Amino acid sequence: MTGLPVIYHPDYVTPLPTGHRFPMPKFQLLRDLLVRDGVISEKQIYQPGRPPRDWLELVHDSPYVQAYCDGGLDAKAQRRIGLPWSAELVRRTCTAVGGTILTAKLALNQGLACNTAGGTHHAFPGYGAGFCIFNDIAIATRLLKAQNLLKTVLVVDLDVHQGDGTAWIFRDDPSVFTFSMHCAVNFPGRKQTSDLDVPLDEGTEDDEYLAKLEAHLPDLLAQVKPDLVLYDAGADPHRDDRLGKLALTDEGLYRRDWYVLETCAKARYPVACVIGGGYGKDMNALIYRHSYLHRAASEVYRKYC
Repeated sequence: MTGLPVIYHPDYVTPLPTGHRFPMPKFQLLRDLLVRDGVISEKQIYQPGRPPRDWLELVHDSPYVQAYCDGGLDAKAQRRIGLPWSAELVRRTCTAVGGTILTAKLALNQGLACNTAGGTHHAFPGYGAGFCIFNDIAIATRLLKAQNLLKTVLVVDLDVHQGDGTAWIFRDDPSVFTFSMHCAVNFPGRKQTSDLDVPLDEGTEDDEYLAKLEAHLPDLLAQVKPDLVLYDAGADPHRDDRLGKLALTDEGLYRRDWYVLETCAKARYPVACVIGGGYGKDMNALIYRHSYLHRAASEVYRKYC
């Protein structure tokens, strides 16, 4: 198989109540857009499986995993997640975790790979929050370490919201460096402490955003020397995002993704990408914003991998 590995499964989409603000259809629409625009071919798409529960429990408390998977969470815990429980959503949640695991393994083998879901960085060991149920970034990291596939990981979290769950999970793990660049006045209200946090003022635009990113990423790569970079490429720093509060343009998002991927690829650091958050009333515009990651990755893959 040639070309950028892209990970997708039909189970990434499951029904939600009419009018729910989580844009569930975007995952299939993103996959369809990438194929329709010729960014990827069907032959580049890998389909993940569901991870066993003991893989989820490398990060999450067993009672929480069991309660969520079996439909036993109380109403308060369910409200904190923000998504109504269903057996279909359990399947979707677990399959997306499997997708990030597969993305990470393919990135180690081929230098670069992109999921069409993932980035559930608000999930903590014992509870979910902010549309995040299981922390796919943390699970993939712990599993690949347990399988002796890697030792050091750099998490580059550029979602507009701080990766608080990921930061807390790895707070005492020197083999995993967490870097979060996010809007200072956005969710979560109570931030955790990443290894490096770069809080941004509301309304930050392209040039300032990219200058701050460029001031940190090369030094982090040289310092951490990661076996794998896990990149959460949230589209929600965009100026039109419903939950964002930053002011990146379409061009700014593309420049951001290109910069991260090219900087890592030129230095021969494998990158596994997840799409992170992105919210908007205009679904076509939203999925196009998400597609910048895969468009940039396809070009970087052809050039460096």
